[in-house]
Amino acid sequence: MNFIAIDFETASGKRFSACSLALTVVRDSQITDQFYTLINPQTPFFWRNVQIHGIHEQDVANAPTFPAVWEHIHSFFTPEKLVVAHNASFDNSVLKNTLAHYNLAPAQYLTLDTLRTSQTLYPELVNHKLNTVADALQIELHHHHNALDDAQACANILLTQARQFGPQKLTPFIKPVH
Repeated sequence: MNFIAIDFETASGKRFSACSLALTVVRDSQITDQFYTLINPQTPFFWRNVQIHGIHEQDVANAPTFPAVWEHIHSFFTPEKLVVAHNASFDNSVLKNTLAHYNLAPAQYLTLDTLRTSQTLYPELVNHKLNTVADALQIELHHHHNALDDAQACANILLTQARQFGPQKLTPFIKPVH
């Protein structure tokens, strides 16, 4: 399996307020690379978001803005590449809205949501939050809501599902993003 697992944290409820981003690169069913950065969202932080992820405005004061980050990662978001996230509707929405906010061209890629695969493959779980699924599959998740830890856990969830059920069982969950 080849894919990128992604996770965003946001400064507020505004979907363009990305304040951290992580990518976990999987090639031939192995995690081969990782990328993590804080992002200066150029917008105020909401206390509840800070409470969740622990990132404060002063933490990102000298961080790059999203357009500078996008220069380094845009090659992972092409029509033939698979981008995976847990609750992908959120992360895909953050990417879409942040690109639009900065007048950058929309990204086209394939996506798969490990929240949806987990709901289908593990219906017995009490819920399908990232930490619940990671615990059930004995996948390490040290700091939930740290983008890098979350992206790694997401990648490992999909790799575990592929081993347990076969990649062909996951294919119907792949959708294009335009």
